[in-house]
This record gives sequence, structure tokens and C-alpha cells, in this order.
Amino acid sequence: MRESQVLEGKAIVFGDDINTDQIIQGRYLQLLDYAEMAQHTFEVVMPDFVQVVEEGDIIVAGRNFGGGSSREEAPMVLKTNGISCVLAESFARIFYRNAFNVGIPAIVVKGISNQVKELERLQVNLLEGIVTPLGSGKRLVGERIPQKMLEILRAGGAVEWYKSLYR
Repeated sequence: MRESQVLEGKAIVFGDDINTDQIIQGRYLQLLDYAEMAQHTFEVVMPDFVQVVEEGDIIVAGRNFGGGSSREEAPMVLKTNGISCVLAESFARIFYRNAFNVGIPAIVVKGISNQVKELERLQVNLLEGIVTPLGSGKRLVGERIPQKMLEILRAGGAVEWYKSLYR
């Protein structure tokens, strides 16, 4: 996890049922280089995503974000593109875990997709699960990240967390 437990970035908003094949199509999994693969992120649902996204940006989505296959490439291409956090009304469980495994926080925030505008600047308190759309006066309360997931984030992902257990 970053040194700061508060992230800030602009929102890139999606609706419900964004699946892993919409995040990164299966045909690009043969590339093996995440930087090259990441150039095709959200290619079908948001063709200009890689031109719009900047380091620290935050994905905001509706229900069932990350459904479909269990490919870890989906959260990896988000991370490679600089996404700092994913906020959604609900997640497919395998995507949720894979996000933490690669070092991306994922927070469930009920009703968020209807309360955040595209490119709106957000502040996210990772420990409290509080999302503040800057300039709006709103304060959205999400679910707190479980302690074990915070430990994995602090280590930089699951591989580094496991390594730390045996040092």
C-alpha cells in the first residue's frame, strides 16, 4: 500500500457487470508483457481509456465488477495503467481477491455509481472506507477493507506478503 492511507485521483466511471473480458480481452493474454497488454485495457467498453487514464486514477463501477474468468491479468492491467483503487457497488469475489493479490485496493461502496461523476476528483480513505467527492460536500461510506487485505496491500501484494512471512 502506498505510504499514504488516503488516495486522491479522478474517477473513471463504469456501470454494472463489467467483466474481466471487458477489462482485458482474452486475445491479448498471449502478449505476456503487462505494459503491452495494458494498452488494450477496456478497449471495447471505453476505447479511449488508455489516453484518458493517469497515475492515481480511481475506477468507479456499479454491481458485479470483475465477473467472468479468474484471470489476474484484469487487475494487473489496471495497476499497470496507474489505477490506484477500484470502488464498486459489488465485486465478483475472484476479482476482489486478485485485486488485493496484485496490490490494488477494492472497496464496496453501495450506490457509488450514481453519486460520482466521470472525471470527478475523489479522495479515498483506505482505512475507514470513506470516499469524498472533492468539492461536492458528499461523504460516501464504504465497507472497511479487512485487516488481512490491508496487510497484503502494505506488503505490495500477495507474493511479497507471503515472502515476508518467511524472512
